[in-house]
Amino acid sequence: MFVVDTNILVYAADGDSPAHQRCNELIDQWANEATLWCSTWPILYEFMRIATHPRVFRSPWSTLRTWSYVEELLNADGFSMLSPTERHHDFAARTFRELPHLAGNILHDTHTAVLMREHGIRTIYTHDTDFHRFPFLEIIDPLVN
Repeated sequence: MFVVDTNILVYAADGDSPAHQRCNELIDQWANEATLWCSTWPILYEFMRIATHPRVFRSPWSTLRTWSYVEELLNADGFSMLSPTERHHDFAARTFRELPHLAGNILHDTHTAVLMREHGIRTIYTHDTDFHRFPFLEIIDPLVN
């Protein structure tokens, strides 16, 4: 099982992106195989924020088009959402004790890393190098690897 980060979803959706073909193929592959993959609500909302933003997305999507894409993900075989459990506090506290330098924008990614740790998931597909700050994660960058 692995997590798919925002940027992979954005590249898959953005036909103008040089990374579109590779990321779109991956999403299609995961959605049509018996692959167990997941994401989080904050990642999906961040995807929606980017895909509808005219200063970020070259050809911004409507909110309904973006939500339709999210619904396709949610309905894909093998796809699930990570949510905090009653143990979330313990995993967050452990992470902040181990990595006390975390601050600012990295805290969004920290939430994802904590959720992954909490659910025993080590692998994340992302092009975001900030995830290398979390030594307990395995980062797969499909645009490099």
